[in-house]
Amino acid sequence: MATVPLLSDEAAAPEARAVFDDIRASRGTDYVNNFWRALAYNPDELADVWGRIKTVMAPGALDPLTKELIYIAVSAAHGCGYCLHSHTAAARAKGMTPEIYAELLSVIAMASRTNALATALQVETDPRFLA
Repeated sequence: MATVPLLSDEAAAPEARAVFDDIRASRGTDYVNNFWRALAYNPDELADVWGRIKTVMAPGALDPLTKELIYIAVSAAHGCGYCLHSHTAAARAKGMTPEIYAELLSVIAMASRTNALATALQVETDPRFLA
């Protein structure tokens, strides 16, 4: 359950409704995710985060599926269930198969394990790895 009531279009400020409209137009949908509705109490933050995510997640040197896979990995590391579900759905829509997902989870688990071991052992970074 959210810590704030999710704002409907009718309850949101005009500035937030404008962002909701852009979300719908950009995504080609009539749906606005709960995350955006929770952020709508602060229309400036809502607009800033939405604008930045549109830029960051747009096609670039990394393809859209790769960006979603990275988002899933970071969300798992941070324990964000909302982001895990949201970006797993987005990754599936961009072509993630069950096999890709299983392999991604194996990489996340391996990285988590080796990160914990290296941290606990306080292993110094090899000089050749330092840029």
